[in-house]
Amino acid sequence: MSTTLLQWALVLASSVTLFFVSPLSRTAAEFFRGARKERTPNTVFLTSSLVISWLFAKSITNAANLGQSFGLVGGVAYAGYYLSFLVAGFVIVAMRNRGGYRSIHHFLESKFGAGAVVVFTFLIIIRLYNEIWSNTIVIGSYFGVQGTSSYYVAIVVFTLLTLAYTLKGGMSSSIMTDVIQLSLFVVLLTVILGFILPQYGGSLKPFLSSGEWTLGRGVDLLLVALVQCFSYPFHDPVLTDRGFISDTRTTLRSYLWAGAIGSACIIFFSFVGIFAKLNALTGEAPVAVARYFGVPMLLLMNLIMVTSASSTLDSAMASFSKLISIDLSKAAVPSVSRGRWAMVVLTVLGTIPVFFNPAILSATTISGTLVLGLAPVFLFWHVRVPRLAFHLSVVGGLVLGGLLTVFPLPDALHLGDGKYGALLSTNLITSAFCFAVFGLCALLQKKPAHE
Repeated sequence: MSTTLLQWALVLASSVTLFFVSPLSRTAAEFFRGARKERTPNTVFLTSSLVISWLFAKSITNAANLGQSFGLVGGVAYAGYYLSFLVAGFVIVAMRNRGGYRSIHHFLESKFGAGAVVVFTFLIIIRLYNEIWSNTIVIGSYFGVQGTSSYYVAIVVFTLLTLAYTLKGGMSSSIMTDVIQLSLFVVLLTVILGFILPQYGGSLKPFLSSGEWTLGRGVDLLLVALVQCFSYPFHDPVLTDRGFISDTRTTLRSYLWAGAIGSACIIFFSFVGIFAKLNALTGEAPVAVARYFGVPMLLLMNLIMVTSASSTLDSAMASFSKLISIDLSKAAVPSVSRGRWAMVVLTVLGTIPVFFNPAILSATTISGTLVLGLAPVFLFWHVRVPRLAFHLSVVGGLVLGGLLTVFPLPDALHLGDGKYGALLSTNLITSAFCFAVFGLCALLQKKPAHE
Protein backbone atom coordinates (compact mmCIF):
# COMPACT_ATOMS: atom_id res chain seq x y z
CA MET A 1 0.00 0.00 0.00
CA SER A 2 1.39 3.41 -0.95
CA THR A 3 2.12 6.12 1.59
CA THR A 4 -0.66 8.32 0.19
CA LEU A 5 -3.23 5.56 0.60
CA LEU A 6 -2.10 5.00 4.18
CA GLN A 7 -2.48 8.72 4.86
CA TRP A 8 -6.00 8.68 3.43
CA ALA A 9 -6.84 5.62 5.49
CA LEU A 10 -5.76 7.43 8.67
CA VAL A 11 -7.81 10.53 7.84
CA LEU A 12 -10.94 8.54 6.97
CA ALA A 13 -10.62 6.17 9.93
CA SER A 14 -10.13 8.99 12.47
CA SER A 15 -12.97 11.11 11.05
CA VAL A 16 -15.45 8.23 10.80
CA THR A 17 -14.59 7.18 14.37
CA LEU A 18 -15.20 10.71 15.64
CA PHE A 19 -18.54 10.82 13.82
CA PHE A 20 -19.79 7.66 15.52
CA VAL A 21 -18.60 8.62 19.01
CA SER A 22 -20.08 12.12 18.72
CA PRO A 23 -23.40 12.41 20.58
CA LEU A 24 -26.46 13.58 18.68
CA SER A 25 -27.59 16.88 20.17
CA ARG A 26 -31.31 17.64 20.09
CA THR A 27 -31.61 20.46 22.62
CA ALA A 28 -30.02 23.91 22.72
CA ALA A 29 -28.23 23.08 25.99
CA GLU A 30 -26.59 20.07 24.38
CA PHE A 31 -25.76 21.74 21.07
CA PHE A 32 -24.52 25.11 22.31
CA ARG A 33 -23.27 24.41 25.86
CA GLY A 34 -22.06 20.81 25.69
CA ALA A 35 -24.42 19.67 28.45
CA ARG A 36 -25.33 15.98 28.56
CA LYS A 37 -28.29 14.86 30.68
CA GLU A 38 -28.29 18.30 32.33
CA ARG A 39 -24.67 17.83 33.48
CA THR A 40 -22.01 20.33 32.46
CA PRO A 41 -18.45 19.24 31.48
CA ASN A 42 -16.21 18.24 34.40
CA THR A 43 -12.57 19.25 34.87
CA VAL A 44 -11.14 16.46 32.69
CA PHE A 45 -13.47 17.18 29.78
CA LEU A 46 -13.16 20.96 30.02
CA THR A 47 -9.37 20.90 30.40
CA SER A 48 -8.99 18.51 27.46
CA SER A 49 -11.21 20.69 25.30
CA LEU A 50 -9.31 23.86 26.19
CA VAL A 51 -5.89 22.33 25.54
CA ILE A 52 -6.55 20.59 22.25
CA SER A 53 -8.56 23.50 20.86
CA TRP A 54 -5.37 25.58 21.13
CA LEU A 55 -2.99 22.94 19.80
CA PHE A 56 -3.80 24.01 16.24
CA ALA A 57 -2.13 22.34 13.29
CA LYS A 58 -0.59 25.70 12.47
CA SER A 59 0.46 26.27 16.09
CA ILE A 60 2.43 23.06 16.45
CA THR A 61 3.92 23.69 13.01
CA ASN A 62 4.95 27.17 14.18
CA ALA A 63 6.39 25.70 17.40
CA ALA A 64 8.52 23.25 15.42
CA ASN A 65 9.66 25.93 12.97
CA LEU A 66 10.60 28.25 15.83
CA GLY A 67 12.56 25.42 17.43
CA GLN A 68 14.35 25.00 14.12
CA SER A 69 15.15 28.72 13.97
CA PHE A 70 15.99 29.52 17.60
CA GLY A 71 16.35 26.22 19.48
CA LEU A 72 14.62 25.86 22.85
CA VAL A 73 14.18 29.62 23.03
CA GLY A 74 11.77 29.43 20.09
CA GLY A 75 9.64 26.75 21.72
CA VAL A 76 9.49 28.60 25.04
CA ALA A 77 8.66 31.85 23.23
CA TYR A 78 5.67 30.31 21.50
CA ALA A 79 4.60 28.58 24.71
CA GLY A 80 4.42 32.06 26.24
CA TYR A 81 1.09 32.52 24.49
CA TYR A 82 -0.37 29.79 26.69
CA LEU A 83 -0.25 32.16 29.66
CA SER A 84 -3.45 33.37 27.98
CA PHE A 85 -5.25 30.51 29.74
CA LEU A 86 -4.33 31.88 33.15
CA VAL A 87 -5.34 35.43 32.21
CA ALA A 88 -8.65 34.33 30.70
CA GLY A 89 -9.42 31.95 33.55
CA PHE A 90 -9.00 34.48 36.33
CA VAL A 91 -10.80 37.28 34.45
CA ILE A 92 -13.77 35.20 33.31
CA VAL A 93 -14.32 33.64 36.73
CA ALA A 94 -14.19 37.10 38.34
CA MET A 95 -16.66 38.44 35.76
CA ARG A 96 -19.05 35.58 36.53
CA ASN A 97 -18.72 35.67 40.33
CA ARG A 98 -18.62 39.42 40.88
CA GLY A 99 -20.40 40.73 37.80
CA GLY A 100 -22.93 37.99 37.14
CA TYR A 101 -22.17 37.99 33.43
CA ARG A 102 -23.30 35.00 31.34
CA SER A 103 -21.01 35.55 28.36
CA ILE A 104 -18.50 37.97 26.87
CA HIS A 105 -21.23 39.51 24.74
CA HIS A 106 -23.46 39.95 27.80
CA PHE A 107 -20.67 41.88 29.51
CA LEU A 108 -19.91 44.10 26.50
CA GLU A 109 -23.53 44.96 25.77
CA SER A 110 -24.27 45.68 29.45
CA LYS A 111 -21.28 47.95 29.96
CA PHE A 112 -20.42 49.40 26.55
CA GLY A 113 -23.57 49.06 24.45
CA ALA A 114 -24.50 47.61 21.06
CA GLY A 115 -21.69 49.43 19.26
CA ALA A 116 -19.06 47.56 21.25
CA VAL A 117 -20.78 44.27 20.44
CA VAL A 118 -20.61 45.06 16.72
CA VAL A 119 -16.88 45.87 16.85
CA PHE A 120 -16.07 42.84 18.99
CA THR A 121 -18.15 40.52 16.80
CA PHE A 122 -16.25 41.70 13.74
CA LEU A 123 -12.95 40.82 15.42
CA ILE A 124 -13.97 37.33 16.46
CA ILE A 125 -15.60 36.49 13.12
CA ILE A 126 -12.31 37.30 11.40
CA ARG A 127 -10.57 35.09 13.95
CA LEU A 128 -12.91 32.12 13.38
CA TYR A 129 -12.83 32.60 9.62
CA ASN A 130 -9.02 32.45 9.58
CA GLU A 131 -8.97 29.34 11.77
CA ILE A 132 -10.62 27.31 9.01
CA TRP A 133 -8.25 27.84 6.09
CA SER A 134 -5.06 28.36 8.11
CA ASN A 135 -5.38 24.88 9.63
CA THR A 136 -6.68 22.97 6.64
CA ILE A 137 -3.82 24.08 4.39
CA VAL A 138 -1.45 22.39 6.83
CA ILE A 139 -3.33 19.12 6.20
CA GLY A 140 -3.21 19.67 2.46
CA SER A 141 0.57 20.07 2.53
CA TYR A 142 0.94 16.44 3.64
CA PHE A 143 -0.93 15.18 0.57
CA GLY A 144 0.55 17.34 -2.16
CA VAL A 145 2.30 20.54 -3.15
CA GLN A 146 0.27 23.69 -2.72
CA GLY A 147 -1.82 24.24 -5.84
CA THR A 148 -2.04 20.59 -6.91
CA SER A 149 -5.30 18.65 -7.17
CA SER A 150 -4.28 16.22 -4.41
CA TYR A 151 -3.66 19.20 -2.11
CA TYR A 152 -7.11 20.66 -2.73
CA VAL A 153 -8.94 17.33 -2.55
CA ALA A 154 -7.34 16.52 0.82
CA ILE A 155 -8.41 19.89 2.22
CA VAL A 156 -12.01 19.66 0.99
CA VAL A 157 -12.52 16.05 2.12
CA PHE A 158 -10.95 16.64 5.54
CA THR A 159 -13.04 19.79 6.08
CA LEU A 160 -16.30 18.07 5.11
CA LEU A 161 -15.58 15.08 7.37
CA THR A 162 -14.96 17.39 10.32
CA LEU A 163 -18.12 19.38 9.52
CA ALA A 164 -20.16 16.14 9.49
CA TYR A 165 -19.45 15.13 13.08
CA THR A 166 -19.67 18.71 14.35
CA LEU A 167 -23.12 19.16 12.75
CA LYS A 168 -24.21 16.07 14.62
CA GLY A 169 -23.54 17.32 18.13
CA GLY A 170 -22.31 20.92 18.12
CA MET A 171 -20.48 21.82 21.32
CA SER A 172 -21.21 18.34 22.74
CA SER A 173 -19.40 16.78 19.79
CA SER A 174 -16.55 19.23 20.11
CA ILE A 175 -15.99 18.57 23.81
CA MET A 176 -16.50 14.80 23.59
CA THR A 177 -14.07 14.40 20.69
CA ASP A 178 -11.58 16.81 22.29
CA VAL A 179 -10.92 14.28 25.06
CA ILE A 180 -10.13 11.61 22.47
CA GLN A 181 -8.08 13.99 20.36
CA LEU A 182 -5.95 15.22 23.28
CA SER A 183 -5.29 11.65 24.43
CA LEU A 184 -4.25 10.71 20.91
CA PHE A 185 -2.13 13.85 20.59
CA VAL A 186 -0.17 13.04 23.75
CA VAL A 187 0.39 9.43 22.62
CA LEU A 188 1.55 10.52 19.17
CA LEU A 189 3.83 13.21 20.60
CA THR A 190 5.38 10.62 22.94
CA VAL A 191 5.98 8.23 20.03
CA ILE A 192 7.50 11.02 17.90
CA LEU A 193 9.86 11.94 20.75
CA GLY A 194 10.63 8.22 20.93
CA PHE A 195 12.06 8.50 17.43
CA ILE A 196 14.01 11.67 18.11
CA LEU A 197 15.50 11.40 21.61
CA PRO A 198 17.27 8.02 21.10
CA GLN A 199 19.31 9.68 18.36
CA TYR A 200 21.16 11.37 21.23
CA GLY A 201 21.17 8.45 23.63
CA GLY A 202 17.93 9.61 25.24
CA SER A 203 19.65 12.73 26.56
CA LEU A 204 17.73 16.02 26.68
CA LYS A 205 20.92 18.08 26.94
CA PRO A 206 21.33 18.82 23.20
CA PHE A 207 17.75 20.09 23.14
CA LEU A 208 17.81 22.06 26.39
CA SER A 209 21.12 23.72 25.53
CA SER A 210 20.10 24.69 22.00
CA GLY A 211 19.65 28.34 21.17
CA GLU A 212 20.82 31.58 22.76
CA TRP A 213 18.79 33.45 25.35
CA THR A 214 19.33 36.86 23.77
CA LEU A 215 16.94 39.49 22.47
CA GLY A 216 17.91 38.90 18.86
CA ARG A 217 17.63 35.10 19.02
CA GLY A 218 14.02 34.59 20.03
CA VAL A 219 13.67 36.37 23.38
CA ASP A 220 12.05 39.26 21.48
CA LEU A 221 9.24 36.91 20.42
CA LEU A 222 8.86 35.70 24.02
CA LEU A 223 8.38 39.31 25.12
CA VAL A 224 5.80 39.81 22.34
CA ALA A 225 3.90 36.78 23.65
CA LEU A 226 4.00 38.13 27.20
CA VAL A 227 2.58 41.46 26.01
CA GLN A 228 -0.13 39.89 23.86
CA CYS A 229 -1.31 37.25 26.35
CA PHE A 230 -3.28 39.92 28.24
CA SER A 231 -5.48 40.67 25.21
CA TYR A 232 -5.10 37.71 22.84
CA PRO A 233 -7.40 35.23 24.65
CA PHE A 234 -10.41 37.54 24.61
CA HIS A 235 -10.77 37.66 20.84
CA ASP A 236 -10.85 33.87 20.67
CA PRO A 237 -14.42 32.65 21.34
CA VAL A 238 -13.19 29.05 21.26
CA LEU A 239 -11.30 29.84 24.46
CA THR A 240 -13.78 32.19 26.15
CA ASP A 241 -16.99 30.25 25.38
CA ARG A 242 -15.69 27.38 27.49
CA GLY A 243 -15.37 29.73 30.42
CA PHE A 244 -19.15 29.98 30.82
CA ILE A 245 -20.39 26.39 30.57
CA SER A 246 -19.29 24.81 33.89
CA ASP A 247 -19.30 26.04 37.49
CA THR A 248 -16.63 28.62 38.30
CA ARG A 249 -14.52 26.32 40.45
CA THR A 250 -14.30 23.72 37.67
CA THR A 251 -13.69 26.48 35.15
CA LEU A 252 -10.74 28.06 36.96
CA ARG A 253 -9.14 24.70 37.70
CA SER A 254 -9.50 23.69 34.04
CA TYR A 255 -7.96 26.90 32.71
CA LEU A 256 -4.95 26.59 35.03
CA TRP A 257 -4.35 22.96 34.04
CA ALA A 258 -4.84 23.83 30.38
CA GLY A 259 -2.14 26.50 30.54
CA ALA A 260 0.38 24.10 32.06
CA ILE A 261 -0.41 21.15 29.77
CA GLY A 262 -0.67 23.25 26.61
CA SER A 263 2.65 25.03 27.12
CA ALA A 264 4.38 21.70 27.88
CA CYS A 265 3.02 20.19 24.65
CA ILE A 266 4.24 23.17 22.63
CA ILE A 267 7.72 23.05 24.14
CA PHE A 268 8.05 19.31 23.58
CA PHE A 269 6.82 19.60 20.00
CA SER A 270 9.44 22.28 19.39
CA PHE A 271 11.96 19.44 19.91
CA VAL A 272 10.97 18.34 16.39
CA GLY A 273 12.32 21.63 15.06
CA ILE A 274 15.37 21.51 17.32
CA PHE A 275 16.16 18.08 15.88
CA ALA A 276 15.91 19.58 12.39
CA LYS A 277 18.25 22.38 13.47
CA LEU A 278 20.81 19.98 14.97
CA ASN A 279 20.79 17.90 11.78
CA ALA A 280 20.75 20.86 9.36
CA LEU A 281 17.43 19.78 7.80
CA THR A 282 15.75 22.34 5.57
CA GLY A 283 12.12 23.18 4.82
CA GLU A 284 9.11 23.06 7.15
CA ALA A 285 10.44 21.35 10.29
CA PRO A 286 7.67 18.73 10.78
CA VAL A 287 7.79 17.64 7.14
CA ALA A 288 11.60 17.65 7.03
CA VAL A 289 11.89 15.48 10.16
CA ALA A 290 9.14 13.14 8.95
CA ARG A 291 11.02 12.59 5.69
CA TYR A 292 14.27 12.07 7.58
CA PHE A 293 12.81 9.10 9.47
CA GLY A 294 10.71 7.75 6.60
CA VAL A 295 7.16 6.48 6.17
CA PRO A 296 6.34 5.58 9.83
CA MET A 297 7.22 9.08 11.04
CA LEU A 298 5.41 10.67 8.08
CA LEU A 299 2.22 8.83 9.03
CA LEU A 300 2.60 9.80 12.69
CA MET A 301 3.16 13.44 11.79
CA ASN A 302 0.20 13.35 9.42
CA LEU A 303 -2.07 11.91 12.11
CA ILE A 304 -1.00 14.41 14.77
CA MET A 305 -1.73 17.25 12.34
CA VAL A 306 -5.13 15.76 11.50
CA THR A 307 -5.88 15.43 15.22
CA SER A 308 -4.95 19.01 16.04
CA ALA A 309 -6.60 20.51 12.94
CA SER A 310 -9.92 18.70 13.39
CA SER A 311 -10.13 19.74 17.04
CA THR A 312 -9.60 23.37 16.06
CA LEU A 313 -12.11 23.24 13.22
CA ASP A 314 -14.90 21.66 15.26
CA SER A 315 -14.32 24.21 18.05
CA ALA A 316 -14.40 27.13 15.60
CA MET A 317 -17.61 25.81 14.05
CA ALA A 318 -19.26 25.35 17.45
CA SER A 319 -18.27 28.85 18.58
CA PHE A 320 -19.53 30.48 15.37
CA SER A 321 -22.79 28.57 15.72
CA LYS A 322 -23.26 29.91 19.28
CA LEU A 323 -22.30 33.42 18.16
CA ILE A 324 -25.01 33.51 15.50
CA SER A 325 -27.72 31.63 17.39
CA ILE A 326 -27.30 33.01 20.92
CA ASP A 327 -24.91 35.97 21.23
CA LEU A 328 -26.35 37.87 18.24
CA SER A 329 -29.90 36.53 18.44
CA LYS A 330 -32.81 37.92 20.42
CA ALA A 331 -34.75 34.66 20.24
CA ALA A 332 -35.96 33.35 23.58
CA VAL A 333 -35.06 29.79 22.62
CA PRO A 334 -31.88 29.32 20.52
CA SER A 335 -32.45 27.48 17.24
CA VAL A 336 -30.34 24.35 16.83
CA SER A 337 -31.21 24.29 13.13
CA ARG A 338 -29.96 27.85 12.73
CA GLY A 339 -26.79 26.86 14.54
CA ARG A 340 -26.14 24.02 12.11
CA TRP A 341 -26.65 26.27 9.10
CA ALA A 342 -24.20 28.77 10.62
CA MET A 343 -21.56 26.02 10.72
CA VAL A 344 -22.11 25.28 7.04
CA VAL A 345 -21.75 28.96 6.10
CA LEU A 346 -18.51 29.38 8.08
CA THR A 347 -17.07 26.21 6.55
CA VAL A 348 -17.80 27.31 2.99
CA LEU A 349 -16.53 30.87 3.44
CA GLY A 350 -13.51 29.73 5.46
CA THR A 351 -12.46 27.30 2.74
CA ILE A 352 -12.52 29.81 -0.14
CA PRO A 353 -9.09 31.38 0.70
CA VAL A 354 -7.49 27.94 0.25
CA PHE A 355 -7.94 28.24 -3.52
CA PHE A 356 -5.98 31.50 -3.58
CA ASN A 357 -2.91 29.72 -2.15
CA PRO A 358 -2.43 31.82 1.01
CA ALA A 359 0.63 31.42 3.17
CA ILE A 360 0.49 30.50 6.87
CA LEU A 361 1.63 33.89 8.07
CA SER A 362 2.39 34.38 11.69
CA ALA A 363 -1.34 34.85 12.14
CA THR A 364 -0.85 34.71 15.87
CA THR A 365 1.51 37.66 16.11
CA ILE A 366 -0.30 39.80 13.54
CA SER A 367 -3.82 39.31 14.88
CA GLY A 368 -2.43 39.65 18.40
CA THR A 369 -1.12 43.11 17.54
CA LEU A 370 -4.47 44.25 16.18
CA VAL A 371 -6.45 43.34 19.32
CA LEU A 372 -4.14 44.77 21.99
CA GLY A 373 -6.88 47.24 22.89
CA LEU A 374 -8.91 44.43 24.46
CA ALA A 375 -6.44 44.14 27.35
CA PRO A 376 -7.56 47.14 29.44
CA VAL A 377 -11.23 46.45 28.63
CA PHE A 378 -11.11 43.00 30.20
CA LEU A 379 -8.35 43.37 32.80
CA PHE A 380 -10.23 46.37 34.25
CA TRP A 381 -13.72 45.08 33.48
CA HIS A 382 -14.95 46.28 36.89
CA VAL A 383 -13.67 49.86 36.52
CA ARG A 384 -16.30 52.50 35.74
CA VAL A 385 -15.57 54.13 32.39
CA PRO A 386 -17.67 55.80 29.67
CA ARG A 387 -18.65 53.69 26.65
CA LEU A 388 -16.23 55.71 24.56
CA ALA A 389 -13.35 54.04 26.44
CA PHE A 390 -14.00 50.75 24.64
CA HIS A 391 -13.81 52.35 21.20
CA LEU A 392 -10.78 54.50 21.96
CA SER A 393 -8.88 51.47 23.24
CA VAL A 394 -10.06 48.72 20.88
CA VAL A 395 -10.61 50.64 17.65
CA GLY A 396 -7.69 52.96 18.42
CA GLY A 397 -5.44 49.98 19.06
CA LEU A 398 -6.67 48.27 15.90
CA VAL A 399 -5.87 51.33 13.78
CA LEU A 400 -2.52 52.09 15.41
CA GLY A 401 -1.41 48.47 15.44
CA GLY A 402 -2.47 48.08 11.82
CA LEU A 403 -0.65 51.22 10.70
CA LEU A 404 2.55 50.24 12.50
CA THR A 405 2.35 46.78 10.93
CA VAL A 406 1.82 48.11 7.39
CA PHE A 407 4.24 51.03 7.82
CA PRO A 408 7.01 49.62 10.06
CA LEU A 409 8.89 51.71 12.58
CA PRO A 410 12.35 52.97 11.64
CA ASP A 411 15.24 50.70 12.61
CA ALA A 412 16.28 53.07 15.39
CA LEU A 413 13.07 52.26 17.28
CA HIS A 414 13.42 48.48 17.03
CA LEU A 415 14.17 46.71 20.29
CA GLY A 416 17.19 44.65 19.33
CA ASP A 417 18.24 43.50 15.90
CA GLY A 418 16.31 40.23 15.90
CA LYS A 419 13.55 39.09 13.58
CA TYR A 420 10.82 40.20 16.00
CA GLY A 421 12.41 43.44 17.21
CA ALA A 422 10.08 45.62 15.14
CA LEU A 423 7.05 43.60 16.25
CA LEU A 424 8.02 43.97 19.90
CA SER A 425 8.34 47.76 19.56
CA THR A 426 5.00 47.96 17.76
CA ASN A 427 3.30 45.94 20.49
CA LEU A 428 4.76 47.99 23.32
CA ILE A 429 3.82 51.30 21.69
CA THR A 430 0.29 50.15 20.83
CA SER A 431 -0.25 48.65 24.31
CA ALA A 432 0.93 51.83 25.98
CA PHE A 433 -1.52 53.85 23.85
CA CYS A 434 -4.46 51.55 24.68
CA PHE A 435 -3.84 51.55 28.43
CA ALA A 436 -3.26 55.31 28.38
CA VAL A 437 -6.54 56.22 26.66
CA PHE A 438 -8.51 53.75 28.76
CA GLY A 439 -6.91 55.07 31.95
CA LEU A 440 -7.60 58.65 30.92
CA CYS A 441 -11.26 57.80 30.36
CA ALA A 442 -11.42 56.22 33.82
CA LEU A 443 -9.93 59.35 35.42
CA LEU A 444 -12.33 61.66 33.59
CA GLN A 445 -15.38 59.56 34.41
CA LYS A 446 -17.59 61.56 36.75
CA LYS A 447 -19.07 59.74 39.70
CA PRO A 448 -22.86 59.87 40.17
CA ALA A 449 -24.02 62.70 42.46
CA HIS A 450 -25.38 60.34 45.12
CA GLU A 451 -21.92 58.80 45.76
